[in-house]
Amino acid sequence: WQQPYVNVFKHFDVFNLKRASKEGDAFITMDKTLRTSIFKIVGSIPASNYLQIPKTSSQSLGLTGRYLYLLFRPIPSKYFVVHMDVATDDGLIVRISFSNLFREFKSTSTWLQFPFIVKPASGSIDEITSVGLSTNQQNQPGTAPSATRWTVLLLDMSYVLSAYLNYKYAYLKSVRLCANMYVKGLFTSDMEYEPGLSFSTSRRKTAVAGIEPLPREMTFPLSKGRDWYDVYDCIKFPIDSHRNKTDWQSMMIDSTKEHSIGVIKPSRQKIKGKQSPDNPLQLNTPPRTKVRDGPSKLPKVGITDSPIGACPDDNGEVHVYAYPKQQIIIHEHDKKTGKVRSKVITAPKADESKLKKLKPDPILSLKRIIGFGGSTSEALWTCDGSYVLYACNAVIIAMEVGTGDQKLFIGHTDKVSSLSFNGNSTLFASSQTGHLPVIRIWDFHRGDCLAMFKSHVHSVYLLSFSFSGDTLCGVGKDSHGKQLVIVWDTSDAQKSGEVTVIAKAHTDVDISKMKISAFDSTRLISCGLENIRFWRIREQSLRSCPVNLKDYHSEEFTDIVFADEFNMSQNATDRRLFASSTSGRIYEIHYGRICIDHVYTLTSVGPDSKSSTSSINTIRPGISFFAIGTDDGYLRLWAFDFKTIMLEAEHEGPISSLDISKDGSRILVTTKTGNVGYLEYASRNYVTIMRSHLDQVVAASIDAHRRHLVTASRDETIRIWDIDTYAQLFDFKAPGEVPCAICYHPTQQCFACGFTNGTVRTFHVGSSSLLAEHSKNHPGRIIGLAFSPSGRFMYSAGDIYGPNAISVSNDSRRIGFIGPTEFTVTIMDARTLDEVLKIDISNAVAAASGSTTTDRAVRVCFAPQKTNQLVVITSSCRLLRFSTNNGQLLSEVKNIHREECTSLDISLDSRYLATAGDKVIKIWDYHMRLDQNYQLFIGHSSRINQVMFTPDMDSLISVGDGIFVWNFMGYISGKSENAKSFISSIPDRSISISQPYPDTNINEYREYKPRSTIPQPIPITHSPNARRKLQLIHGDTDEIETTTDQIQKEQSDSTSTNEDYQDEELGVIPLNKDVKVDVTPEKAQGENDIPTAEVSEELSVPDSDPAKPFTNKALLLPTSHPVPTVTKHYIRRNRQSALATRRYAAPPNQAGLKLHNTVGYNGCGRGNMVWHPDTGFFAYTNGCIIVIEDLQTGKQIHLKGHIEEVSTLALQNDCQILASAALESKNNGHICLWNTKSGICEKILKHHKGDIACLAYSRDDRFLISVGNYLDCAIVVWGTSDHSVLAATQLAEPVHDLCWDPYTVNEFTSVGANGKIKFWLLDETNYTISLNMHDAEVPEELLKPRQFTTKSTDYLDFTSIGYAGDSILYAATSSGIITAWDTRNNACFAHWEADKKEIGIIICRGGRMVTGSCSNNLRLWSVVGVGEMRLPGGSVSIRSEGLTMEDEMPLDGAIVSASFDESIDTGIVGTTAGTLWYINWPERASIRLVSGQTNQVNDVVFSGPDDKYFGTCGADGSLRIWTIEKVEQTLQFQVMGESCNCMAFSPAPKVQETVSYTSSNTNPKSTVVLKNVGADSIMYPTHCVTGYSDGTVRLFDIEKVHMVMKMQPHANSVTAITYAADGVSADRRISIWSADWSKDFCELVDWLTFAAPDISPEEPSTKELSSSNQEFPPSLAKFSRVDSDIIIYTGYGLQKEIIFYSLSQQKIIKQYPLTHWMTSLDTSPKGHLIAMGCKAIQSIMPVAGVIIASVLDLFVLLTRTPCADYGFLRR
Repeated sequence: WQQPYVNVFKHFDVFNLKRASKEGDAFITMDKTLRTSIFKIVGSIPASNYLQIPKTSSQSLGLTGRYLYLLFRPIPSKYFVVHMDVATDDGLIVRISFSNLFREFKSTSTWLQFPFIVKPASGSIDEITSVGLSTNQQNQPGTAPSATRWTVLLLDMSYVLSAYLNYKYAYLKSVRLCANMYVKGLFTSDMEYEPGLSFSTSRRKTAVAGIEPLPREMTFPLSKGRDWYDVYDCIKFPIDSHRNKTDWQSMMIDSTKEHSIGVIKPSRQKIKGKQSPDNPLQLNTPPRTKVRDGPSKLPKVGITDSPIGACPDDNGEVHVYAYPKQQIIIHEHDKKTGKVRSKVITAPKADESKLKKLKPDPILSLKRIIGFGGSTSEALWTCDGSYVLYACNAVIIAMEVGTGDQKLFIGHTDKVSSLSFNGNSTLFASSQTGHLPVIRIWDFHRGDCLAMFKSHVHSVYLLSFSFSGDTLCGVGKDSHGKQLVIVWDTSDAQKSGEVTVIAKAHTDVDISKMKISAFDSTRLISCGLENIRFWRIREQSLRSCPVNLKDYHSEEFTDIVFADEFNMSQNATDRRLFASSTSGRIYEIHYGRICIDHVYTLTSVGPDSKSSTSSINTIRPGISFFAIGTDDGYLRLWAFDFKTIMLEAEHEGPISSLDISKDGSRILVTTKTGNVGYLEYASRNYVTIMRSHLDQVVAASIDAHRRHLVTASRDETIRIWDIDTYAQLFDFKAPGEVPCAICYHPTQQCFACGFTNGTVRTFHVGSSSLLAEHSKNHPGRIIGLAFSPSGRFMYSAGDIYGPNAISVSNDSRRIGFIGPTEFTVTIMDARTLDEVLKIDISNAVAAASGSTTTDRAVRVCFAPQKTNQLVVITSSCRLLRFSTNNGQLLSEVKNIHREECTSLDISLDSRYLATAGDKVIKIWDYHMRLDQNYQLFIGHSSRINQVMFTPDMDSLISVGDGIFVWNFMGYISGKSENAKSFISSIPDRSISISQPYPDTNINEYREYKPRSTIPQPIPITHSPNARRKLQLIHGDTDEIETTTDQIQKEQSDSTSTNEDYQDEELGVIPLNKDVKVDVTPEKAQGENDIPTAEVSEELSVPDSDPAKPFTNKALLLPTSHPVPTVTKHYIRRNRQSALATRRYAAPPNQAGLKLHNTVGYNGCGRGNMVWHPDTGFFAYTNGCIIVIEDLQTGKQIHLKGHIEEVSTLALQNDCQILASAALESKNNGHICLWNTKSGICEKILKHHKGDIACLAYSRDDRFLISVGNYLDCAIVVWGTSDHSVLAATQLAEPVHDLCWDPYTVNEFTSVGANGKIKFWLLDETNYTISLNMHDAEVPEELLKPRQFTTKSTDYLDFTSIGYAGDSILYAATSSGIITAWDTRNNACFAHWEADKKEIGIIICRGGRMVTGSCSNNLRLWSVVGVGEMRLPGGSVSIRSEGLTMEDEMPLDGAIVSASFDESIDTGIVGTTAGTLWYINWPERASIRLVSGQTNQVNDVVFSGPDDKYFGTCGADGSLRIWTIEKVEQTLQFQVMGESCNCMAFSPAPKVQETVSYTSSNTNPKSTVVLKNVGADSIMYPTHCVTGYSDGTVRLFDIEKVHMVMKMQPHANSVTAITYAADGVSADRRISIWSADWSKDFCELVDWLTFAAPDISPEEPSTKELSSSNQEFPPSLAKFSRVDSDIIIYTGYGLQKEIIFYSLSQQKIIKQYPLTHWMTSLDTSPKGHLIAMGCKAIQSIMPVAGVIIASVLDLFVLLTRTPCADYGFLRR
């Protein structure tokens, strides 16, 4: 999108300051020469008067164009400065500055300063007076001449960085244009444009490559016949260093003038000759060598008439050049010798502390590894038996067996091949695989690597430490594949880290085990294929002697040990050795005679009573037994004579190694199936401490609800782990099939797994069963599996274009994948699979970087939340971010890894990005806004297949050669992790332990049966007082959790009193004192001083710390202020209902109803709507619910937790936290802080006594201010870091509005009653934060009452305020006057009448202001010249465009909330009519976004037949028609002064059947026509009828939008009405009408009157009812849908009954008794059910069949047996 060029002023809307900022005197004016709008930046101090692009330093332009074009003109006789911040390829920010203020060139590693020389205009006085001056005098920097020209400055930023700092240019970050200058525009491009070159000349000379004329947006007006260089200047820096000028000089065939270009200077003549070769900046390519000859002449920004050479000037000045290694060569002219001498100094290095880095550092720490093995399967006990040492590929792990905690030793770059301890376990040695591997010696307790050295062996697979730790033996192979044994001296390893070779020997024999004896470090033993050898170190040589094997010479020996190795007193010649073999034999060898004494063949009896032998893999001697590990998976403890098996334990796989603790109580076992465990000899318990995959882990997924991790590996297994205890819970095996993709269901306890053969299977974890199998959908391996976040759909991808090629958006609406080619990414509708967007990766990369190489996509991932971005990884390791709305490439990061990126994941808050590749993990700043955007972490020894953040953001999990769990410090959850053991105390029942010979002399043994499944670990017990956060997103219902302990704790925390009260106007108490409040618990009625717990729907989240908040006694006392008369002040509506004393909210998994949409906006709130234009975040309140709405889709998220209506809202500037205020149950105001991403209430702040009228965040989001209403009058300052009260005070008058100064961080202003405007300063200079206030003086003329005021006691109230630039504050009054204040001296300098009524909203930005008043008017003002009125005589010199009303929009109510963008072109406004309007000033448009009824809604009716519309009628007399799909109001009919009580839609106009009924009384005969809608086609109602409180009925035409007729059939209020269905008002009279709406016909047919007594048997008389203002039960009537001749009626009469009346027979045909007077009645669409409701009961009665009644929480089923009299009921 940046090709061919970018107009920065246009793209970033600089003229409207939408994405730019200005300081000081920078304004827009019209230039007569260019005939266009320009920026004029003036001021005596350039640093205080500037225009900055972008707005803040944290933002970045991200412009990658090589050339920067600045179209400017220096202001005569002034200085100017230009700063450009550019980023290098390494992420370093370098500032490039040029100015005529600089006297010489200066260079550091992060800053280049170039002096600029402004050439006077030709023919000017300055040019004439410069004649005769020397070249040096002309080329001195200084103020601009009196006559200057418009100039095109071209900077080659890539060359500047390369030539001066040896950096590679990446992009332009920001530009600051400082006074004094005129600026037309700023451009970036990869093309070099030539000024003065016409388009016609360019087309004729197309053979010239790379030279184009200036685009039209960059051109200056030129009169016909004039030469461009005669009117304007061109400055190129450097001078076309990358290309020879002769390539394009043929285009200037009409050139007649000689023009010489300097380093950065005006070019006013066309170029003919070549530049001097002495110019140091005229190089074809930037120097690449480390040391180079720099230019001897100082490069200046300006003109020189002579070529720059190596000779010094006349003054012998110093010239500086920066080298790549911060070296500076100083050339100095020696006046005595006349020679030039040079010296080299080191330049100061850049301050690394000033670089913006990813925080915290480090952001990851390796917490735990789930895995074992790799290249070695050894596991060793420490000397005290408290730790087990083993390896997981390249990481060495020491696990504490008591708790399961791990100590990690990281340093090897390849798989660890061997481990060995010294005698007391203080040191251990480790080796790794590979060519010339490294051997490390570690200090076990400190975890430090003491020595590291190359082994000079191609592969070391055996190590053995001597008992003292002074000798180390290693076995490997040389370059020819022969066995090589090396012995090192490690005695100096702990002191100096030096290790020397003692001896080495080549041998042809095979060595499988080799050990240094514990009693003598010069003696070694080894065994292998067909050999057992004794070794001896003597005189730096290594010699060996074989054991005579006699008949066993072909045996393969697997292990060899000394019988009593640690008995130092035993003679060496008397010692015995034992060797094991693959044949199942044990060989006893005499060490002194070097011969075999005995051979033992070990046999075991199997389940079939047959004896067998198995290969013995390892042998270890104990105190009273030998431990033998065999290939059949058995650990057997044999007596020393090998005649008796004392104990045996069966494992899941072959045993690979054994180790016995020094006390002999525990036997450590490792198996070839990846398990590590130990057997407790005394208790016969077996504990598994680690389980592991045997091959690469290729995929993983997390079950967030149950905190389970599922992994798939190439070892053909799928395993499920507990994230908290890291224990393996389940494993699934698929012999012959390799899983390659896996995904957990988002809600259910099941997962899907894809295999290499194309099969997809779904497993249920709880039952360990297969749910489904799909084997014919994909021909090849499965590369991607994904569930939609809602869990409704699962998606799979076959092996087409690479792994991780599928991703589902967070809202389940979109799915992205690589295809249909490897160069494209397609986004589809997740439900219909319709193509939504297709992105060409190769074209996007080529357009962004200009690369001609073809790039393909390999991975895709949707970003979470509402960023609407898709992240794509390409084969060339580029990270691309695309907009999912239009496919636009938003950003590109090159070389995120060197070779390949194997995985990526994005954090849930979209702040961090994790990538894996090259065996490392990188954590990135997702928005790439820092100088160093990532941190790198090592640990894996091979390919990392997947990285993923855990749902709680506490950890990062990476899988590959193991499962690595990292602590992630980028998100502080605030929860403390309880101390827990990672090793279950329950014995592992999977190990079958048995005692084959019960008569042996050992302890009594209890036999354990083998387990069928792996036991689950003991759950961690959390504190009973722990409170969980309440998830409030997508309309989930609340789960109420209240405990008696919690209530008692809250009451006990509020018992002490506070004596530190200061009787001051600003009652600020230092926060270093514990302040508490007296709270007297209320007594329950009928109980004696027993506090009761009230169950409520308040959030179960942590409240603010009761010991921290400031509390003032004055704040606890109610004030006596009268109710404010201004509309701005929030006054809560009277409660129409009360909450029930007992309430129950169903948990989310049991809730039958979920809130989908709300209709309406609370117009009674103040400032209760927020909109962030940059992010699109939009939220407002509707009663006690906060609605977060997507303006594009209309989707709503509801934040529920308040029990009273929300009074006001405030949004942090970073859109992370939304603050809402409302009353709680005890009429105390509280503030909820909501996480906008997750919808979770993170904190509740309590302090105010009463409603909260205003909330406001400071500019840096460090402070939150809350303002109480007129009953409280308190201002409280909260700290957002710890949510504590920093300062508070109580004022003498109510505060109506408060606003932070956006240009400072600790100043704000408040306005209120009695003409008070106060300027506040939050003082942070002392240890305690205090509030300083200045009560500003209001001009006397403002305090005078307005002429129309009838009361002489009326006071002026300030109702709203808004800050503008240039230290100006605007404050509006209740009488419609706007005042302008100078915030430097807090004085009012101007005021004017802006409206006739109270102004409640002021928003001012960039010389424009919006005001909203109680006269329903929204007005747009231009206030550009108001600031000039502060100057002497300013009132008469105000510019014509200042202080004018540009536009006005009338709305439907008083404006109570508003939010506009930076240019005030668009915004959203809320009114008291309950409407939110979208305002567009340029188009003069106002669009209704949200609307609702301000008063009570009396009826809601759906249109039918498919309910496309619904209607509402309210007490305000309005009838509104809404659409179901978008819940938008389409029509409104208003009747003033009456209440609309009921409504009904007409039936659909299609006629199926006509039935006539004729009356037989004395009235004229009439016909009733009933029309029913057929089911074959859908037609919508065309009319709507309503009933009003005055007894009138009105008929409205929906299509023509007008009232058809009005009639008054009733004397009292109409309470029910319907077409052929509903009833009449409380006078017990029913009117029957005949209607044909298509012919505009409506005629009264008959009146039905039902008798009623004057007094009821059970209730007071009608007179008493009338006197007590009690209402009669309403009369309700409907046509039966089964038989249209029948009218169903119920109402006040002789009995509580329901009546069936026949129109044709004109009599009652059926009557049924009722238990209550009914208040509502309806029949089901099929006509077989009747629903009735009253104040105590709601029942459903069938016409024939069943009655279902609901009385409170009791459900009763009544069945009626059909009989002749219809009078028999059964319960």
